[in-house]
Amino acid sequence: MLSIWAIPMMIVFIPLYAAFHKVPVYESFVDGAKGGFDTAIQIIPHLVGMMVAISMFRASGAMELMVQAIRPLFDILGIPSEVLPLGALRPLTGAGSLAYTTELIKTYGPDSMIGRIASTIQGSTDTTLYVLTVYFGAIGIRKTRYALKVGLFSDLVGFAAAIAICLLIFA
Repeated sequence: MLSIWAIPMMIVFIPLYAAFHKVPVYESFVDGAKGGFDTAIQIIPHLVGMMVAISMFRASGAMELMVQAIRPLFDILGIPSEVLPLGALRPLTGAGSLAYTTELIKTYGPDSMIGRIASTIQGSTDTTLYVLTVYFGAIGIRKTRYALKVGLFSDLVGFAAAIAICLLIFA
């Protein structure tokens, strides 16, 4: 019941709280929107660069080579190799990985092991390069230090955990 009323209560509570504390709600909203627009303009070059790099990675065949190299290990471990490209796509692109997941579910069904693993991977990993591009680009961080390594490592752990948990629970 709480989840049903949470958003409507926030919509009522925030303006009332602001009015009680004499905060100019509309002006504050417009200032925030203006700042968001400025941020969007600042990150466009970073997003374009990331999209070009992802397109080059996929179009060059590098992703397919990587998948072909790892596929024998998946076959030995009894893991459906159809989910392997999803593990490579997910850190790169949210839309691309969602499209691939949708294709897997259409082909194999939502209750198949491949469909369950793909769905769990979608929920267990993140679009690391997109997140780094947007957040670090928005605030002007050029040296990401360990953020990329940690983000990609967490994606790998999420990918492995999604597979392990699905095989443990649904096999």
